[in-house]
Amino acid sequence: MSVSSQPTLFTRLGFDPAYLPAFEDNLFIEGPQTARRLTNFFALLLFATVIATYGVLSNSTATVIGAMIVAPLMGPMMATTSAVVMGSLPRALRAFALTVAGIVSVIIFSSLLSWVIPDVTISFTSNGEITSRINPGLYALLTALGAGAAGAFITSRAEIADSIGGVAIAISLVPPLCVVGISLQKGQLDAAAGAFLLFMTNFLAILLAGGVVFMVLGLGRSAVSQEQARFRRRGFILFVVCILLVTIPLSQTAYQSIMRAEDNYNATAEVQQWLKGTFYQVDMVNVNDRVVKVTVEGTGAMKPLHQLANQLAVALGRPVLVNLLTVPAQMGKSSSP
Repeated sequence: MSVSSQPTLFTRLGFDPAYLPAFEDNLFIEGPQTARRLTNFFALLLFATVIATYGVLSNSTATVIGAMIVAPLMGPMMATTSAVVMGSLPRALRAFALTVAGIVSVIIFSSLLSWVIPDVTISFTSNGEITSRINPGLYALLTALGAGAAGAFITSRAEIADSIGGVAIAISLVPPLCVVGISLQKGQLDAAAGAFLLFMTNFLAILLAGGVVFMVLGLGRSAVSQEQARFRRRGFILFVVCILLVTIPLSQTAYQSIMRAEDNYNATAEVQQWLKGTFYQVDMVNVNDRVVKVTVEGTGAMKPLHQLANQLAVALGRPVLVNLLTVPAQMGKSSSP
């Protein structure tokens, strides 16, 4: 074999054309086994919804992780972006329709599952599996982009297919939708909107990052006609526009989180300064707009509270109301043995 006929490094590392039939068979639900594969998809999706819903309600991280692994929702998402890269409009529409059907099914089913749960047992402020999914920030987008790229790379190679479970955990899909269903059932519309924003961030990141990886690996060579290339170009433009749209609320949430962290840091420093010379120490400082909640522990006399309020007003740049909770502390010394 001549040197010119040797496969290039990119060819060896890129998408293997010989794997294309198996790749298409794995991703696209079509052919004589369509009914059976759709049954498998929705059965697994509903099982995952049960696991995720009650895992979220019980605040069980391990249970929710199990639901992420069971859920098959990433499949049609990867099929959608690969179909766009290949320039196949019919396949893209079918995969996208299946994704939408899966989304609606999870939200409705999780809402029904939570209907039997008493409202008093569900906390939208202390349940970590809920609170972690209703205020997404830019970290969620960056994580999802990395996971979407990893998912596409793994999907393009049969020899590392077992690693896809890790991507499913990293880019949570079904749990945010379950939080949407739970929130709608309990009338928490803001929480539902936040959880759906997290899901859409993950979904769009899979489409964009996954599509870019498929293109880099060479899957785009399947689009040979001008019409297919035009569809692919429009698809990527749509992906980018949608990502930019979700970046707006994500950036707002991230900015608010940074401001809250800065306020808490500055307020804590002022409380520590105020407590110097006393026998008290800071337990907790929480700034919520103009209200500063402070918890200190110790014993003995304290400095005037208005002095702390003035210090905090200067540090935070606005008038504040200080809510001080003092926890008495006692110390005892043991007698000699």
